[in-house]
Amino acid sequence: MKSLEDKVAIITGSAQGIGLATAQELARRGAIAILADINARKLQAVLQSVRAIDDRAQSYDLDVSNKEQWLRMVATIHRDLGSIDILVNNAAVSYVTPFEEIHEDEWDRVFAVNVKGILFGCQAVAPYMRRQKSGRIINMSSQAAKTGGLLVGAHYSASKAAVICMTKSFAAALAPDRVTVNAVAPGIIDTDFLDGVPGIQQMFSRIPLGNQPGKALDVARTIAFLVSADAEYITGEVTDVNGGLLMD
Repeated sequence: MKSLEDKVAIITGSAQGIGLATAQELARRGAIAILADINARKLQAVLQSVRAIDDRAQSYDLDVSNKEQWLRMVATIHRDLGSIDILVNNAAVSYVTPFEEIHEDEWDRVFAVNVKGILFGCQAVAPYMRRQKSGRIINMSSQAAKTGGLLVGAHYSASKAAVICMTKSFAAALAPDRVTVNAVAPGIIDTDFLDGVPGIQQMFSRIPLGNQPGKALDVARTIAFLVSADAEYITGEVTDVNGGLLMD
């Protein structure tokens, strides 16, 4: 089903993991996937996998913490394609540093990418979505935003909690123009993100649905629903994708 036929969808952090799976899933549903990532080499390598689904897919090198890069990219996409329909703010960085050892520079980097990056992305697309009286924004949070993080750094958990607050604020602001803003909070998902997280294997047995981590596609399909017409009356929500590990 081409439920997102011709929708222009920007996905950040799309050179791997959940971002790439989301770009592929939205392309399968008919969207024009715009992949954006700071890792230009990896981005070019994976772009072909999305173009194999829909050859209209494009890619942009983007540091989400740089507002000027956001503004230039979005203006170019709108000029070339005529609309900005979907934004998936997926790019993020994470460290597992114990809180007593977190350096100010590391804290600032996490918040620059995970929080300011989402602010700048929403600021960049909002004028276009307001004018066309439609749009879908998805901000990637985390189960750690609700639990404080059992295994990840306090700065990562705090940044993802900020994402939930911003999502609700932006949803209220953009609702009059029929633009929805929702957050997705993955739990333990089998991506490169798990590499280097101490004790993660021991957590698998606590997941009610199968005692195993979820797949990037599980998150991508949730995003695909939230950006579709079927979810047009949902905004300001946080959707968990965690196999029942946290039920709240």
